[in-house]
Amino acid sequence: MNSTDNDMSTRDAKWREELRNAITAKERTAIPRVKMPELDPQYRVTCNEEVNQGISLEQAVLEATRCMDCPDPQCVKGCPVNIDIPGFIKNIQRCEFEEAARVLKATSALPAVCGRVCPQEKQCESKCIYLKMKKQPVAIGYLERFAADRARDKAPVPRTVAKNGIKVAVAGSGPAGLSFAGDMAQRGYDVTVFEALHQIGGVLKYGIPEFRLPNVVVDDEIKALENLGVKFIKDCIVGKTITREELVAQGFKGIFVASGAGLPRFMGIPGENLIGVMSSNEYLTRVNLMGAGLPGHDTPVIRGKVAAIIGGGNTAMDSVRTARRMGAERAIVVYRRSEAEMPARIEEVKHAKEEGVEFMTLHNPIEYIGDEKGRVCAMRVQKMELGEPDGSGRRSPVPVEGAVDQIPVDMVIVSVGVSPNPLIPESIPQLQVSRRGTIEVNEQNMESSVDGLYAGGDIVRGGATVILAMGDGRKAAAGMAEKLENLNK
Repeated sequence: MNSTDNDMSTRDAKWREELRNAITAKERTAIPRVKMPELDPQYRVTCNEEVNQGISLEQAVLEATRCMDCPDPQCVKGCPVNIDIPGFIKNIQRCEFEEAARVLKATSALPAVCGRVCPQEKQCESKCIYLKMKKQPVAIGYLERFAADRARDKAPVPRTVAKNGIKVAVAGSGPAGLSFAGDMAQRGYDVTVFEALHQIGGVLKYGIPEFRLPNVVVDDEIKALENLGVKFIKDCIVGKTITREELVAQGFKGIFVASGAGLPRFMGIPGENLIGVMSSNEYLTRVNLMGAGLPGHDTPVIRGKVAAIIGGGNTAMDSVRTARRMGAERAIVVYRRSEAEMPARIEEVKHAKEEGVEFMTLHNPIEYIGDEKGRVCAMRVQKMELGEPDGSGRRSPVPVEGAVDQIPVDMVIVSVGVSPNPLIPESIPQLQVSRRGTIEVNEQNMESSVDGLYAGGDIVRGGATVILAMGDGRKAAAGMAEKLENLNK
């Protein structure tokens, strides 16, 4: 630590002590948690405008005041990218918003994204000391979004980072790839991201609807990476358009694979090939990335009047809420467990219910029925009950004998999981993969069995949240940088 760092550390310690002494702990804990302003449900199902409108400056400062600035902040330990949460929150309390954003950017390449879509209630906020007091945790996610959005509203300042002349490649521009790219660029590496699609952002663009994560937010985060010197190449498939051997021949000293898990899973039940039955991947990609239904876009998409969405995760919620916006008069979530077991965020379930979505829990489809033209017109569902816990600790659903219903539907969206994209593993025979098709890595540094090739996100996990994928990217960047630095000593 140099003298400037020491001065900043002393200054920060001083003003944070002043903040602690300015208001008592009792007064802090008496402040109610801020509520996120939202669009009216009847209006928002008619458009793609962002539902959560963001908190005001006054709300942000008051909510930041709730933070106890714990000496051993467990919230940081609950964050997969280890953001200095008390640091950025206390800067908000002081109205030092640019400094708050700087603290966020030190460890997170996508704070405006994470503030919107990360499951804070299961991560950082789940560790908040307020929960021990039987009170609501500090709204860390809302404050992260506030600080990041304030920084987005300002013109970007060109950043200069001393370059070391070492080239590294990234396959995929989703959260893992962008996180890795940001960390490596800040270390001075020459980073090039190769994206198979025609837009940068991966699942952030094709998988998450605008009403939850506007594209402009993702684009601004990408511009910040470009400002660091990261280069992006679209319409280029690593493993097909360009091989690993060609990347090595071009002088890339390390490769990070973040190609995601883009292959949908189906249930293997009769009728899945009927017209009107599709995966959530296909449906959301058509609508989100390809503009289906928008003026000037010719991308076809089915507009069902009665839509059934199979599954209970965030992708299922995104799909059913999209179906409502695409004209479905009746939208039903069919989930084989109870609502308490749903992996979707509580906020997403709440928003779906407000928007008129029906929930058929403890039911499982067993067959889709078609009409004379081969279009789905009904589904047969088996009533379920919860039995003994499965390997994940959740109680396994078991059929209730003889309890089968038939429901009319004209569109079915299957959202029961995804499988890893096999293209890169198949193009590198020496790469070790699991039985599930995921790339096997050293969990300490994310390096694969192939020297110099690292991987993270869904291609390793099989399915992950944005923030977990970003954590993989950060870990891989640290591992690759350490290895390359040792090689150059």
